[in-house]
Amino acid sequence: MNATHTRSRLTKTALAAAVAAVLLAGTACSSKGDGDGGGDGADGVKAGPGVSDATIKLGALTDLTGPYATLGKSIVQAQQMWADETNAAGGICDRKVEIVVKDHGYDVQKAVAAYADISSDVVALPQVIGSPVVSALLDDIERDEMLTFPQAWAADLLGKDAVQVLGTTYDLDMIAAVDYLTREKKITKGATIGHVYFEGDYGANALEGSEWAAEKAGLKVVGQKIKATDTDLTAQVSALRKAGVKAVLISAGPAQTASLAGVAASVGLTVPIVSSAPGYAPQLMKTPAAKALEAMVNVVSAAPAVSSDLPGVQKMVTAYGKKYPDSPVDSGVLSGYNAAQLLGADLKKACEGGSLTREDVVKAHRSQDDADTGLGTPQNFTDVSQPASRSTYVLKPDAKATGGMVNVEEAHEAPGVEEYLASRG
Repeated sequence: MNATHTRSRLTKTALAAAVAAVLLAGTACSSKGDGDGGGDGADGVKAGPGVSDATIKLGALTDLTGPYATLGKSIVQAQQMWADETNAAGGICDRKVEIVVKDHGYDVQKAVAAYADISSDVVALPQVIGSPVVSALLDDIERDEMLTFPQAWAADLLGKDAVQVLGTTYDLDMIAAVDYLTREKKITKGATIGHVYFEGDYGANALEGSEWAAEKAGLKVVGQKIKATDTDLTAQVSALRKAGVKAVLISAGPAQTASLAGVAASVGLTVPIVSSAPGYAPQLMKTPAAKALEAMVNVVSAAPAVSSDLPGVQKMVTAYGKKYPDSPVDSGVLSGYNAAQLLGADLKKACEGGSLTREDVVKAHRSQDDADTGLGTPQNFTDVSQPASRSTYVLKPDAKATGGMVNVEEAHEAPGVEEYLASRG
């Protein structure tokens, strides 16, 4: 091996190590519920698992030690902030809100065990990280009528009464990504684009959207399937370069996005890259890949950047900064806080109806057709078979911005989304 190859290999190794060190700095925490449940409360409100006269317990199955540790930490802290704010204002239904947190480290078996551990003690789950995790728990969640907000956006999760995908799904975001590439990056008919994607529901659903949109635009998609443990994408970049791609989509994690951009830049494959929302974290701007990310990457997301001028977002950012001054304000904070606020509204509506049973919390949720927390676009939860929103933002990494990203395009429904959804039935 010559000196140039040696330096190149060392650079890629250093990049992967630096990214991993930054992204796996999450802290683990957990708590255990003591079990509540059943019968009518002293105030006449019908209760069930997770509800007593004094408390409403919610559950969080999160990743604090795996590939989405930074996301998990942000969501946990944001939802705890919401709980503290809610309790300071008198709680919900005159009850204090408690959140029981379990770390599964993005391990499905650990997640299944964690669900079994807390399922009898909580009324709903405002956070479950990971498409594979949610998929493994679907039968149990439906059986238990446990209203669940996944931090996962696979279209396969639609159609379940108790499971609510918030915002758009991965396929819709990739349709928006292809639209952005053709409009703004001038990717024209006949061109080849790459799509690097995780195996499993996340990547498969994203690929479904990109392939559908590419066919409509007259583009060819070259897919590169990877595992969550693949953090050096040198081989994938080499294959995409050989295929002559004019742009690359990626539906993976932050470490993979950083590797893709960094390696591509190092070999001269300076093409536009568009990432699904879970593929970016502001911590990446402290890695050697930062320059390449700013130069080459955009992100498609159902949520705005936390640097947005939306009053609700600004208020949340200020509060979070005061409560957790040593933690970055990232998209996970916005996602987690939004989910908690939506669940809080469901619980209040259920209380007004006289019942906090799981079944009635789900009914309260499904009755809402214009839920708006002020943190993005309104959502419609009444049709279980359809995404709650069809509108996607386009964002861009920016090291100087709060949360490491800025809005490039405001939320809008990409051309073809309605046709695509109709084709899915």
